[in-house]
Amino acid sequence: MTQPFPRRGIDRKVVLSIWVPAACMALGSGLILPVLPLFALSFDASYSMVGLVLAARGLGNLAFDVPAGMAVRRLGVRRSMIVGGTIMVLCALAMTQVRTLTEALVVQLLLGLTMALWNIARHTYITETVEIERRGRTNAVMGGIGRISGFGGPVIGGAMAEWVSLTAPFAVQAGLIALGVLAAILWVDRDVSRQERLARPHAGAWQVLAGHWRVLVSAGSGQMCAQTIRAARNAVVPLFTAEVLGLDAGSVGLIISLSYATDMLMFYPAGQLMDRRGRKWAYVPSFIIQSLAMALVPLTNSFWTLALVTMAIGLGNGLGSGTMLTLGADLAPERGRGEFLGMWRFIGDGGSAAGPMIVGQVAQVAGLHLAPVVIAGIGLMGAALLGGLVPETLRRKR
Repeated sequence: MTQPFPRRGIDRKVVLSIWVPAACMALGSGLILPVLPLFALSFDASYSMVGLVLAARGLGNLAFDVPAGMAVRRLGVRRSMIVGGTIMVLCALAMTQVRTLTEALVVQLLLGLTMALWNIARHTYITETVEIERRGRTNAVMGGIGRISGFGGPVIGGAMAEWVSLTAPFAVQAGLIALGVLAAILWVDRDVSRQERLARPHAGAWQVLAGHWRVLVSAGSGQMCAQTIRAARNAVVPLFTAEVLGLDAGSVGLIISLSYATDMLMFYPAGQLMDRRGRKWAYVPSFIIQSLAMALVPLTNSFWTLALVTMAIGLGNGLGSGTMLTLGADLAPERGRGEFLGMWRFIGDGGSAAGPMIVGQVAQVAGLHLAPVVIAGIGLMGAALLGGLVPETLRRKR
C-alpha cells in the first residue's frame, strides 16, 4: 500500500517557495489596480463595457476554479504553477499591445483563468508541505504580504501611469510575475509535486462532491457570506464617501489607505491565534467586527467618523487574514484534495463577486444608506454559520 505524503514543518525552501511568489504576484496585481479603469476608459467605451473589463479577471477565476483543481491533480503542483504563471506573464505583456477594449476583455479573462490554476496549485502546495500547527501562520503571513503589496502597489502603479504611460505598469507586472515563476522553478520541490500526485488514490470531482457535500454546504456557505462582506467594503466605502459625504477623490483614497493600514497590522496576530488557540478564535471575531463596523457606516457624517469606522472594518478584516485559506486546507480530504480546494475557492470567489453587485442593487432600489446594513447582516450570518456549523479544525499532533 502506498504511503501518504509526509507533512513537514516550514523550512527555508518552503518559505521561499510560498512567500516570494506571493509577494511578486500581489505587488503585480496592486500595480494595475488604479491603472486598469483608466486604461479601459481611454478607449471611449461605455461604463458597462468598462465594468465588464474590470470584472473579467474575477469571472475567469470563478469559471476555472473547479477545472483548475482537476488540472493540478494531473499536472502536479510545480508544473501547474509554472504553466499558470507563464501564461500570466504573456497576458500581462499582451495588455501593453491591445488595440481595442474587446482585446483587453479577452486578455483579462484569460489572466483570470490561469490565475485560478496558480492559486489552486499554491493552496495545494501549502496543504501538502506545511504541518497543521504552522499552517495558520503561513497563510496569515501570505495574506499580510498581499495586504502590504496592495497598499503600496497602487501608489507605484499610479505614478508610473502618470509619468511614463498607461501601459508601463502592465510591463512591470509581467516582470514581477516572471520572478514569481522563477521562484517556483527554483524552490518548489520536484519530489513534492511528483509524490503529491502518486501517493494517494485518485478521486474525481463528482466523488469529492458526493463525499464532502455537507462540509462544502455548511462551511462553504459561511465562507461565501464572509467573502461577500470583504469584497463589499471596496464598493461601500468609495461610494458612501463620494456620493453621501460629498468628499473629493483625495479624501476617498486617504480613507481607503487608513483602512488598509489597520488591516496590515493584524495578519501576524491572526496567524498566532489560529495556530495557538484555534481557527475560530480568528475568523469568528473577524467577521463580527467587520459586520458591526459596516453597520455603523450610515451613521457617519464626516471624514474622520467614516475614517474611524473603516479603520475598524480593516481591523476586523486583518484579523481574518489567511483564515479561509487555512480552513479550506484543514477541511481538504487526502483523496481529491485539488478538486476539493477548487470547489472551496469557487464558493469563495462567488461571494467576492456577489459583494459589489449586492451593494449596487440595494443602493439602486433602497438607497446607499441601506446597503451597508444589508452587507453587515450577511457578515453576521457568515460568522454564525462558521461558528455554529463548522467544528474546530486545529488538531494538534500528540
